Amino acid sequence: MSDTVTFEVPSSRGRRAVTVSYARVGRGEPLLLLHGIGHHRQAWDPVIDILATERDVIAVDLPGFGASPSLPDGLTHDLPTMNVALGALCEALELDRPHVAGNSLGGLLALELGREKLVRSVTALSPAGFWTQAERRYAFGVLLAMRGSARGLPEPFVERLSRTAAGRTVLTSTIYARPGRRSPEAVVAETLALARSTGFTETLRAGTDVRFTDDVPGLPVTVAWGTKDRLLLRRQGVRAKGVIPKARLVRLPGCGHVPMNDDPALVARVILDGSS
Repeated sequence: MSDTVTFEVPSSRGRRAVTVSYARVGRGEPLLLLHGIGHHRQAWDPVIDILATERDVIAVDLPGFGASPSLPDGLTHDLPTMNVALGALCEALELDRPHVAGNSLGGLLALELGREKLVRSVTALSPAGFWTQAERRYAFGVLLAMRGSARGLPEPFVERLSRTAAGRTVLTSTIYARPGRRSPEAVVAETLALARSTGFTETLRAGTDVRFTDDVPGLPVTVAWGTKDRLLLRRQGVRAKGVIPKARLVRLPGCGHVPMNDDPALVARVILDGSS
């Protein structure tokens, strides 16, 4: 079950209302989950029940993705705006410095929240922002190709492809090391989410010059990277450790860029350990 929350964010044109779709389940200390570009909160479905045994889990559709509308006029899909919006979201949901875990773009946003001391701990799974320019151009090229493919495939054809492991590999092998494990329904839903994400183009454009270069002192930080990440190569994890020297760097054997589906038990344990 999902819900929505609306809150105000300041802009150059005055305060603007932002609406975010989210799902909340479990009990314990609050844990905010942030997905990657073009994805939706259901990316966390493989791990959410495990996490909910020990945490109050809030999985959100970022603005312009999943069921959340894009940011209104006067607000842009860049890191400073998202920092403010996510801080306002936490206030609206009465989350007092939650733990946060994020994947890809969500990992970068989680680290930004940590840098601003808006959260208790950060777990970043293959976070964006530790690339060279060549690696960024490669990743953006792959993302644009994935987006173009998702928008160009008729929905009935996506549904037919999703019914076989080979078809699911065609659709999702860029982000999953074990795409056959993803359910047909989930593959169809995330392909449509990528095709329909209204915030994709502006978010990607805003990331052109983004690099994460600041330490995140004073709170626990975990950076985890799949050994089979084909989008953001795992050597970027070593760079992240150089930028955040006290971070715990974790290897995720056999996992791709979105590791939650490849090894749910391992990823859930990494997140729980990082937010303990």
